[in-house]
Amino acid sequence: MSSTTQGARARARIEVTAAIKDEARRQLAAEGAAKLSLRAVARALGMVSSALYRYFPSRDDLLTALIIDAYDSLGESAETAHAAVADAGPLRRWVAVCEGVRGWALAHPHEYALIYGSPVPGYSAPDTTIPAASRVGLLFIGILRDARLSAGGTELPPLPDELRTEADRMAADLAPDLPPETVAALVAAWAQLYGLVGFELFGQFHRVVEDREPFFRHAATRLAHGVGLG
Repeated sequence: MSSTTQGARARARIEVTAAIKDEARRQLAAEGAAKLSLRAVARALGMVSSALYRYFPSRDDLLTALIIDAYDSLGESAETAHAAVADAGPLRRWVAVCEGVRGWALAHPHEYALIYGSPVPGYSAPDTTIPAASRVGLLFIGILRDARLSAGGTELPPLPDELRTEADRMAADLAPDLPPETVAALVAAWAQLYGLVGFELFGQFHRVVEDREPFFRHAATRLAHGVGLG
C-alpha cells in the first residue's frame, strides 16, 4: 500500500471519528449521557452500526473519548487564561484559572455536565482519563509551588489530628513538595470551585445571585485565601 493511500485513509478515519464525536455531543445535549446510543449515532450519520464499531467498539469507548476531549478542552481554557496573566502574582493567576474554568463551563454546559454532573449509569471512567482530568489541578499546584518559593503565600493553621493521616496521604499522592495543610486546603478549594460553577450552570443561583461574574470573582479570591494566597 502506498504512503499516499495510507495518508488518505488516515485522514478519512480522523474525519469520520470527528463526525461521530460531533453527533454524540449533539445527542448528549438533546438526551443526556445516559441515553447515548451507538446505534442512534450511526443512524444519524447514515452509517451501519457495524461500521461505527470499527471506530468505537462500545458506548463506553465513545463516552471515554468524549470525556477526555472535554477535560482537555477545559484544561486548555484554564491554561490559556493562566498564560494571559503568567507574569502576575499567585493570587491573580489563581483567579484567572478559576475564571477560565467558569468561562469554559458556560460555553460548554453539556460537556461540563458529562464530566462533573451525575454519573452515567453503568459507566466507570478508565485511568486513561486521568491525564486530561489533571490539567486544571496541576495549574493550581504550580501556582502554590511558585507562591511557596517566592514567599507569596501564608502558612495555614495546623490540621486537626483526625485529618493528619489522610492529609499526609493526599500530599504524598498529589504534591509531595507541598505541606499537607496546603494540599488538604487545595482539594477542598478544588471541590468548592466546581460546586460554584455547577450551581450557576444548573440553575441553583436563580433569583439568588443575579450579578454572577463579580460574585464568582470574589468567591474565587476567597478560595485563594483559603489555600494561603493573598
